Amino acid sequence: MNHSIKSADRTTHLKIVAVALILGASLAAFGASVRPGANAVQTVHVLKAGQPTMISSSGILLVR
Repeated sequence: MNHSIKSADRTTHLKIVAVALILGASLAAFGASVRPGANAVQTVHVLKAGQPTMISSSGILLVR
């Protein structure tokens, strides 16, 4: 049982690297499977600006 990475032996370091590689590969595979394919259609919604409006405030807080 190693409580510190500093005092860990070689096999503990190897286990940590192996787990990190497995998790990294599974995360990359999951990301690739979730990504839409080349046939996916992407649409862009364009928003046009309306008339300008003026907003004013007195800046006074009313506490009752």
